[in-house]
Amino acid sequence: QVQLVESGGGLVQAGGSLRLSCAASGRTFSSYDMGWFRQAPGKEREFVAAIRWRYGITRYADSVKYRFTISKDNAKNTAYLQMNDLKPEDTAVYYCAARLSTPSALNLDTYSYWGQGKQVTVSS
Repeated sequence: QVQLVESGGGLVQAGGSLRLSCAASGRTFSSYDMGWFRQAPGKEREFVAAIRWRYGITRYADSVKYRFTISKDNAKNTAYLQMNDLKPEDTAVYYCAARLSTPSALNLDTYSYWGQGKQVTVSS
């Protein structure tokens, strides 16, 4: 059973930075894709960023490219989302997700395992 535990997030002013962490357990994650998604009030869940664990290949949504960085720590089985230059429109609940790695695009919402979600609020 894969378990994903998120930490980080919170309240920040526009232009500030936050980091989310996703600690994974239950598997060896070298064969997994790890992703971050977010859902704002009244909106559908959307892709933010993902990483193919074995190769370190990353993909980002256009809205966060060059501001957010996804990374991983193999020894800690933990993925991170560093968020810089945050904007009010980044306000959402952020979810960590995992799936067995497939050839399909990293941004496709076919992830099997999900964290509990962390609130990120950016004030203007």
